[in-house]
Amino acid sequence: MQLTQFTDYSLRLLIYLARLPEPGMATISEIAEYYQVSRNHLVKVANSLANQGLIMTTRGKGGGIQLARPAYTIGVGEVIRLTEVNMNLVECFDVPSNQCRLTRDCFLKGMLYEAQRAFMAVLDKYSLADAARFGFKPDLSVLPGDQRPPT
Repeated sequence: MQLTQFTDYSLRLLIYLARLPEPGMATISEIAEYYQVSRNHLVKVANSLANQGLIMTTRGKGGGIQLARPAYTIGVGEVIRLTEVNMNLVECFDVPSNQCRLTRDCFLKGMLYEAQRAFMAVLDKYSLADAARFGFKPDLSVLPGDQRPPT
């Protein structure tokens, strides 16, 4: 599974805001410059996040964007669910448009659903505050199912 650039930018924008000292207001231009990404893309991201109720926008001089609620109340899984248009790992996950000829005899679908649920369950354990915390490093030395020989 690969998250879209839109979701990536959404998470990064939210992390940037979560790391700001109170009152935590920033401009889109400031964030775009910090991450070296397109301001136009971030405008679209910010608009979507505002419509979803994750950020608040203030126009005019001294305006900007800020989190709409505390970072510890915004789940990483929640953000992904709100920003990913399509979470279908394979064609058959989208029942109305499924054209897969193997659906009847498929044994993978259940495994893939389980994997997707596990993926989201891990992300649901973390808040935006966790993602924004400097120095946060989960143990990535050995990933589940990793077949690397011991060193």
